[in-house]
Amino acid sequence: MLLAIDIGNTNTVLGVFDGDRLERSWRIKTDARSTADELALTFRGLLADHKITGTAACSTVPAALRELRTMLAGYYPDVPTVLVEPGVRTGVSLQYENPKEVGADRIVNTLAAHHLVQGRPAIVVDFGTTTNFDVVSERGDFLGGALAPGIEISLDALAARAAQLRKVELIAPRHPIGKSTVEALQSGVVYGFAGQVDGLVRRLSAALHPEDPDAVQVIATGGLATLVIEHCETVDRYEPDLTLLGLRLIYDRNT
Repeated sequence: MLLAIDIGNTNTVLGVFDGDRLERSWRIKTDARSTADELALTFRGLLADHKITGTAACSTVPAALRELRTMLAGYYPDVPTVLVEPGVRTGVSLQYENPKEVGADRIVNTLAAHHLVQGRPAIVVDFGTTTNFDVVSERGDFLGGALAPGIEISLDALAARAAQLRKVELIAPRHPIGKSTVEALQSGVVYGFAGQVDGLVRRLSAALHPEDPDAVQVIATGGLATLVIEHCETVDRYEPDLTLLGLRLIYDRNT
């Protein structure tokens, strides 16, 4: 079985593949202070019923990646491991001014999106600590995109800077016109971010495929996607395990 590990700034997602099928996945918090031994305890507890024969991982947190590397070498020394970093074959051409600036998760998502849309242009909207808009060409090239503050970051900033406002539960309000401070905040977050997604996707689609912007496939992923996408007009499909799929594809390319 292949263990795929996606270490993000806020959460770490683990998934176990049996061949092409994702058998099980877990979501745990990312703590850059966790040591290799602490990671091993967590992993062994979650993976007790699974025999791991390979590992693929990507990370946007350098400290967490360092400890993961140490943990895999110490506790899984005989398991083939592929870490998404320079030198690893991904099949993704980075059309970026400085390719070193592109996060590993964006590369992995680009490969997975290209695999799913079968040669059509695509945009990946990844709802995480930041909201990433990754633009993918028909050939599977990463063309760039847009980055925006994530939903939770925006709420935290609002609560910190406005004395009479506070953090609220992330759910859609009963009505777009909020009748209380809580509902007004929820309306601004849910419908505001949905409007942001639609606006950026339309601009990016027109730039990517001016002849027929509607031909661009828009794929949403990330832990907070379900909060917003049902209120979006431009999202074509939701793939919660997009990054794990991309890690499996990269593992296959390198082993």
